[in-house]
Amino acid sequence: MGAGDCGGGGVPDRAGDRGQLPDAEAGRRPRRAASGVGDLRPAGRRRPVRVRRRSACGAGGRGHRGARPLRPAALSGQPPLRRAPARYALVKKPAQLPLDLALRPALGGEDFLVADCNAQAMAWLDRWPDWPAPALAIHGPAGCGKTHLAHVFAARSGAPLVAAASLRGDDPPRLLEHPAVVVEDADRGVDEEALLHLFNAAREAGRCLLLTGRAAPARWPIALPDLRSRLIACPAVGIRPPDDALMAALLVKLFADRQLRVGGDVISFLVARIERSFAAARAVAAAIDAAALARRREVTLPLAREVVEELASPSLPLSP
Repeated sequence: MGAGDCGGGGVPDRAGDRGQLPDAEAGRRPRRAASGVGDLRPAGRRRPVRVRRRSACGAGGRGHRGARPLRPAALSGQPPLRRAPARYALVKKPAQLPLDLALRPALGGEDFLVADCNAQAMAWLDRWPDWPAPALAIHGPAGCGKTHLAHVFAARSGAPLVAAASLRGDDPPRLLEHPAVVVEDADRGVDEEALLHLFNAAREAGRCLLLTGRAAPARWPIALPDLRSRLIACPAVGIRPPDDALMAALLVKLFADRQLRVGGDVISFLVARIERSFAAARAVAAAIDAAALARRREVTLPLAREVVEELASPSLPLSP
């Protein structure tokens, strides 16, 4: 039976085998060599013989007469793990890749920023349903806030929103179950027959239409004469490019939509550097958000400078 075996009992088969490691005798006085009956010793006057049995599992096992072994299992023969050298300890973490996830901006009425450039359009929406005509057109450049205004109006009126390119001739009865209908991007890719049918059905049912586009209705490429005359006759209100105050407020909102806190120095820097358009504000906010995530950095003025310099190309409408 080997020295590391557990569970077997019996008289040791060689002198000095007492189930202990050699270190157990450290610090004691040397003894003479044990005889072959070294495990048999006198105890008391009657000299009974006690046979020392191997412990149940390892050194120190004395049953009820002593402490339990400090380590019941045999020690591993594997060498201990060493701490990695300092030159390997500092490993640079890889940059986090920003996922191209769709952002859902806040589009509630309380989130809409009213300024001189869009106050007239907001006033028209506030007058609903007392419009002088059954349709109203809101126009302005990309990213100027038309979609936001359309969502505000839809929430107030209960109107469904439909993209002009997806409008079909059999849609008016279903859409006009509501008090109003919003048709977005009505100046691009619209089925003219379907839009004319919607105009006529809305007038007969006493419903209202809100149309959005980048240009005024008189400039829409409409070939159908009846539809063109109806579009020119409806009131149209434009949204102008934002001023510095609105640009600053817009940037704060765009960063808040992305759950980012940005200092006033960053906002002032961006307002002075980017074009006064909602499209430019949205583009730079998205770029700074992606850079902060990829580089694991806060949105600071140095980071904003880096991003603006990197994006200073014809693909982004930045001012020189």
